[in-house]
Amino acid sequence: MLGADEPDHRGRTGLHLTGLGLDRNPRVVIDGVELLAAGWHVLRRTSFREQDAAGMWIPKVAETYDRGNGATILLYDPDRRTVLLTRQFRYPVYVNDHPDGMLLETAAGLLDADDPETAIRREAIEETGHEVLELEHVFDLYMSPGSVTERIHFYAARYDASTRLHAGGGLVDEGEHIDVVELSFDDALGQIGSGIVDAKTILLLQWATLRGPFAPA
Repeated sequence: MLGADEPDHRGRTGLHLTGLGLDRNPRVVIDGVELLAAGWHVLRRTSFREQDAAGMWIPKVAETYDRGNGATILLYDPDRRTVLLTRQFRYPVYVNDHPDGMLLETAAGLLDADDPETAIRREAIEETGHEVLELEHVFDLYMSPGSVTERIHFYAARYDASTRLHAGGGLVDEGEHIDVVELSFDDALGQIGSGIVDAKTILLLQWATLRGPFAPA
């Protein structure tokens, strides 16, 4: 099968072995992993047993979607009290009741083969046109732990006119068409749950007002 003993289109093999041998939790035993699909991302069905409070071992099955890990960044200007976001079409939200699929978000992307800091510096330049100088790590979070393995690394950094290298907009040869949107921080906060419905963006805006650059003195 592609991705198992035969390389998939990304050259990967052994994708059916992920999770086998995990022993960090003594109350969980992995019995088997079935590779369901190996496209750009990977879908697996894992059989395992979990020990309950009475000591009984309960058989369970989990389907996990592995799209790799990612990183995101809140670019902010504390002097002008603004943030820099992106807007682009996201088909998954469009097909799930979003009015037009155009989502306001913090710059973000998958790590691919890079470490998180390298990846988010790359994404910030590609999407917003701004070079990240001093980078602050905020936290790492699992966004949908019931089925998606992805862990997102959250960052924040200052931006101003001096960090702008180009207009941004993403990589045209990869089909990206990204608008760069500057908002006042108060406007961004006011749009949470209406104009801004992306979880990672809301988390970073809340961090900024509770513990970050716009927190009360």
